[in-house]
Formats: sequence, structure tokens, C-alpha cells
Amino acid sequence: MKKLYFSALLALSALQYVSAQTKTFTLTEKTTDPPKANYQLASRFSPNKLKKIVYSTAVDPHWLKLSNRFWYVYETPSGKQWYLVDPASRSKKPIFNLANLAAEITNIMRDPFDAQHLPIEEIKFSKDEKSITFELKSTIDELKKDRKDKKDADSMQKKIFSFNYDIASAKLTEVPNYSKPKAKPSWGSVAPDSSAIVFSRNYNLYWMDKANYLKAVKNEEDSTIVEHQLTKDGVKFYAYGSDGDGENNEENEKNNKKRRSAYVLWSPDSRYFVLNREDSRKVKDLWVINNVSAGRPTLETYKYQMPGEKEAPIDEILLFDFPAKTSKKLNIAAFKDQSVSLWQAPSLNKDRDNEFRPSLWLGNNSKIYFSRTSRDLKRVDICMIDINSGKVSPLIDERFNTYVEVNRPGLVNDGQEIIHWSERDGWGHFYLFDGQGKLKNQITKGAFHCEAIVNIDQKKRVLYFTANGREGKEDPYYLHLYRVNFDGSGLKLLNNGDFDHAVSMNDEGKYFVNNFSKVNTVPKSVLMDNSGNKVMDLETTDLSLLMATGYKFPEPFKVKADDGITDIYGVMYKPFNFDPSKKYPIIEYVYPGPQTEAVNKSFSKSMDRTDRLAQFGYIVITVGNRGGNPARSKWYHTFGYGNLRDYGLADKKAAVEQLADRYSFIDASRVGITGHSGGGFMSTAAMLVYPDFFKVAVSNAGNHDNSIYNRWWSEKHHGVKEIISAKGDTTFKYSIDKNPEIAKNLKGHLMIMTGDVDNNVHPANTIRLANALMRAGKRFEFVVMPGQRHAFGDLTEYAFWKLADHFNKYLIGDFTSSDQVDILEMDREVEMNGKNGR
Repeated sequence: MKKLYFSALLALSALQYVSAQTKTFTLTEKTTDPPKANYQLASRFSPNKLKKIVYSTAVDPHWLKLSNRFWYVYETPSGKQWYLVDPASRSKKPIFNLANLAAEITNIMRDPFDAQHLPIEEIKFSKDEKSITFELKSTIDELKKDRKDKKDADSMQKKIFSFNYDIASAKLTEVPNYSKPKAKPSWGSVAPDSSAIVFSRNYNLYWMDKANYLKAVKNEEDSTIVEHQLTKDGVKFYAYGSDGDGENNEENEKNNKKRRSAYVLWSPDSRYFVLNREDSRKVKDLWVINNVSAGRPTLETYKYQMPGEKEAPIDEILLFDFPAKTSKKLNIAAFKDQSVSLWQAPSLNKDRDNEFRPSLWLGNNSKIYFSRTSRDLKRVDICMIDINSGKVSPLIDERFNTYVEVNRPGLVNDGQEIIHWSERDGWGHFYLFDGQGKLKNQITKGAFHCEAIVNIDQKKRVLYFTANGREGKEDPYYLHLYRVNFDGSGLKLLNNGDFDHAVSMNDEGKYFVNNFSKVNTVPKSVLMDNSGNKVMDLETTDLSLLMATGYKFPEPFKVKADDGITDIYGVMYKPFNFDPSKKYPIIEYVYPGPQTEAVNKSFSKSMDRTDRLAQFGYIVITVGNRGGNPARSKWYHTFGYGNLRDYGLADKKAAVEQLADRYSFIDASRVGITGHSGGGFMSTAAMLVYPDFFKVAVSNAGNHDNSIYNRWWSEKHHGVKEIISAKGDTTFKYSIDKNPEIAKNLKGHLMIMTGDVDNNVHPANTIRLANALMRAGKRFEFVVMPGQRHAFGDLTEYAFWKLADHFNKYLIGDFTSSDQVDILEMDREVEMNGKNGR
């Protein structure tokens, strides 16, 4: 008995020892699985996968010249179909019987096609619009025209077949002995009458005639090409035309003797052209190094003016008399360090498929219009140049205590009247001026925002334009089409409906295609007339494959800004397996503006930063902020003027707080924030200004130190002070709050990323932040994207998974999945079959 008791005592002691080392459970105790992020669900909505389940979401009309008809191509899970629409007869017909066409083409090309797999390209209507030509690529290999040896790299190409198709008879004819013409060189600025082509070489202007240009189209190295030099004083950074922006130093040296674009605008009669020449020789250099270029790392040197720097580019406008081969520099001076913008004439919609589309100036054969802007952007002049005298006349001036914005004006009857867009009364509206710049009347007025001129009916004196915020019960960002008489009477909404609308109107102003949706509706397309009557339905997007994945539409919402007065609008994205009884961490995807708020208003198949991110197990929101968008009042748009770092943060915080109060499934103790560029800057600022609220951030390509971001964006949206001394000298003073200055505030988990050849937001922005964080003793993640520009290029997917891993660890608490998930395998769209190295 004693022995048994002793044995039991030993067993109990052993059990107590084990229990001290491991967790034991009773029969009634429940175990809790460690939190897991749903990598599998998120992987199903990658950009490459979405391409195979979401197809056309809008009708993109190609308006024809001889009538009001148009054609378009629309793709669904059943394949592509091409349609011809005649508004007059309210008819929409397939251009092809695809089954018959595929059989005929298969018989000719000896490559198999069927109705669902017919990759027609390069559709062009004949001049009489009775027949169509198009191309298809075959599997036949052939030697490229400009190559001699099949063994040379890149010497072979797939043979292209061309066909002519008669619409009425459905007769198909192969174009015999077809050889696809080479694409027109991008460097050629062709005169409207095609008599001359202007380009730059080694920083100077040259020209050639049509015959020699056709030689260059066939073979740019043709030694018989005759070209003529127009200028001789061009040098790097004071060039006529391109000086090789975006090229590294080795490429620049190699390409200097090659032809480059000249960026000229022609007069309609081809006699004159103008050129904006910029002298940036005194602007300071900036550099990026491509560490993964072939061979040695390569250096790229470029000019980059930073805020407040006195070394500014000097803009000039040169007017060339082409027959005389002479030029003169125009006297356009008004403000120190001013910038000028030459306007191109609007293109006709019916010319979009033209093989040749000349670049014409805004004006006529005797005058041209441009704008000049003071460095502090508080003063803008709309000016006219008299071609015969070279005289520059300011017509319309805009003055404001914050920055001024203008759009290309609309010309009525060759400039006898001007339709001008302005925010002078606090809202974006249209104004009618006479040709000398005298105000005749305000065309639109009220508490809404006019966006753009769509069409001008000069005979009936009617303006067609887009605007938002006028329809009271809608999201104020929803865009609509309106018509109004020049005198301001007869304002009429043409495409009603509580949706965001995008339109394409024919040049005659009789019909328009209206594409519309919300973030939570299926996109639809209809044809309407200029009175707002629906002519016919065109398409409804087929989302059946997307819905089969379990996709759920996001949810629009409205909350108050931090002032408790201003309405701000957003969109909420949930996991598609959403459980309302659970608590979810929340992530804000942000962009501060002021040029946009990055909040979708219509259905979008770009889901990476929103829908897809939510699938790991988050509530993801996008929401506006005061100072974020120009599509509201001038007050709203310029709210952040003078406070460019912090102005939007309080609204982002207030939005999460209100949503957490409204919805029990939001866990306001686990808040993440992310963004790219301005959003990268904002997401880090949020972590540093509100360190106890925002717990995790991923900040990509952020302009963390706006004192070294480009002058135009920083000085415009934050402000620069113009100082005029007693002697009359003008200087500019700039000061701004920066993220590195408050790096010591970091408490949460921050990841920062940059591309190492980002020549927009220089890597120094992120590196300076990293330096400040290190010196403050802060732990953080720093990711460099090798060889990538601002948008991260072909490493975008990698950046997404790094972002997801970071949030999953510190918001969900999943520290294991990231080590188990193979990024390449999650995204794989090509079978690993051992072929082609796969």
C-alpha cells in the first residue's frame, strides 16, 4: 500500500513538472487557433487573374466621319464582338458573323481560329465607310525587312495577314502580298499638309521633306535621307526639343546624334510653328544610380529644381516662319521665374483612328493662345500672340491669395469670343469673354463644380460641359453632362441618374455614349441624344465570373470631417467571407490630394490596394479629406494651403472613429494606413502625428521631405512667399514641415519603400526619413526596389506582398504565414512545364 502511494506521488510530481513545461487542457476547455491571414483568398484577385474574369466595363466609341455612326469592340466571357451603331435608325449590329469569318480566315491563313478566339487588330474603315481593313498575326515566322541574317537576335517576326471586309455583303478578301508598314517614328512632328517634318538632333532643330520622311519610316539608317538644320545654338539643358530626359548618362551620350522629338505646334496652314524652349542650365543637378543595369551601374543626371531654390528654368516661346526658315523669340515676360504653357488645339473625336494626327496650336493662322503663371501661382494670364507682328496681348487675368488654376479655353468663331474656366467666385465655372478679353457674362453659377468643356455648338450658342455637385441628393463627386446657352439660360442635365458618368460625344454634338456606374453597381452603357433622351441601350458589363468567386461590392459611406461640419465621402471594402460577429482591424488606403483623393466613384477592376487587401482579413477604407480634391469648392480644395504635411490627417482619423462607432465589427484599436507617393508621405505622417491611433503603416515612394520634392507641386500646394526688396529684386522663401522632423514620435510598426531610380520622388526622401528614424533609435522596415521608378514597375506585385506581410504580422498577428507563402507561386499564371525555362 505504501509502495502504491509512493508510485502515485511520483506520478503526480511528474505530472506537475510536465504541466509547468506545457499547457494542459480539460475536456471542457476550448483551444484558440492562432490568427491567420487569408493569403489564398487575396491571391485570387491579382491583376493577372482579374484580367481573366472581368472584361469590358465601358463602351469606347470610334465615331465615323460621314455620319453620326460609330463602332466599338466589347469583350465578355464569351469573347469579343465588334458592333456598328447607327443612332439615326436606333440600330446596333454586329459587324461580323464571327463563326463564318473565323472559318474563312482559317482557310486562308492555315492557322486555326473560331468565333471566340479571333484576335483581330488594327481595324480601319475605308474613306467611304463601306468596308473595313484589319490584321491578324499568324504562326508563320518570317525575316524582318531590315534584317539580313535569320540567326541575328530579334531578326524574325510573325507574318501579318491583312484583310478587306465589305460590310454590306460580308465579303472577305485577303490583301495580297501584304507587308505591315513600320510604325511612324515618334520623333517626327509632321506639318498639317504633310509637306515637312520637324525633329531635333543633338539639341537642335532639323527638318526633312515628305519623300525623305517616307525613307526614314522604312529605314532610319538610310544614308540617302536628306535633312536640313534649322538651328545651331542648341545645347544640353537649353535644347530645341528633347534633351534626353529619362536617359542615363551613357544612353544620353549614345542617343544625342539620333533623331528626337521636337514638341512643336503647327499653324493650321503649315506656315508657322511654335516651340517652348526651356533654359535649365542653371538649375541644379540631381542624380539616381541604376544598380541593376547591365554591366556597370549607370548614372542618370537630370535637372530638378527644389522648392525655394533661386536657380529656376527660364521659359521661352519661339515662333518659326517655316517657308523663310527664320525664328524669333517672343516677348512674354511678366513675372520673375514664370512658367508658360502653349495650348494644343482639341482633337476631333472622329479623327482618333487617323494614321496621321498633326499637333496644331490653339488658335488660327494669325493668332495663338497660351498662359503664363507667376512662380507663386497666385497670378495667371491668358494671352494671345499676333503671328504677323509677334505682339503678345494679355486677355484674361486670374488673381487669388492661394494658387490659381486654369484650363484650356474654348474658342468661339475663331476667337471672336472665349469661354474661360475660373474659380474666381469660389467654384469652378465658365465665363464668356469677347475676343479682347472683356467679360460679357458668367455662363454657369452656383454651389457646384464645372469640370470640362465637352462640345461647343457655335451656331446655336450652346455649351456642353461636365460638372459635379449640382444634383443635391447624390455623392457630390458624381460627374454629369449638361448643356447651357452662352448667356447662362437653359441649363439642363443630360444624363440623370444617381451614378458617376463618363461620356463621349460626337463632334457634331448630336449624340453621346453614356457609361455609368457606382462602386456597388454593374457598369452600363447607353446612347443618348443632345436633349438627354435615351436612344438605345448598348451594354451591361458581364460580371458573372467575378461574382462566381464570391465577390461582394464595396459600400459607399459618408462621415463628417474633423470639424464636425464638412461632409467627406468614402468607400468601405470588406472580406468576401465577411462575418459581422467578428472584430476586424481596419486599414486606410490614402492619398492626400490636393489634385485627387483616390476614392473610387464608379466600379473599378483595379483592386490591389482596396478589395484585394481586404481579403487577408481587413476592413479597408478610402475616404476624402478637406484639401483633397479640386472637384468641390475652392475652399475645400485649398484647405491644406500652408500646412501640406498635416492638413488631411485629422479627417482620416475622424473617419475611422465614426465608422467604429457606427459598426461593431471595426476594431479601432488596430488601425493601419498605407499609400503611395503623396499617400506614402501621408501614411508615415499619420504614424508620427497620431502615434497612439495609427499602429501600422506601409509607406511607398513617399515625398517625406517636401523641401527636396519638385518645386511645382510643393510650392503650388503649400505656398511660397515672394519677397521684393527695396531695390526691386525678387526672391522666394519656402518653409514646410517634414516627416523626418518628428521621427522621434514613432511608436508603431512602419515599413517604408522606395525605388532606387525614382526620378520623380527622389529616394533621398525615404533615405532621410530612415536616417532620422535610426538616429531616434526607432525600429522599422526599409525596402529598396532595385531598378524601379516611382511606380515600382515589374516589382509592383512583390511590393504588394511585402505590404500584406507587414500588416498581417502586426494587425492580424499572423507571424507564420509570410514564411510559408511563396510569392511567385501565389501569382503564378504560367504552368511549370519545363518549357522555355519554366
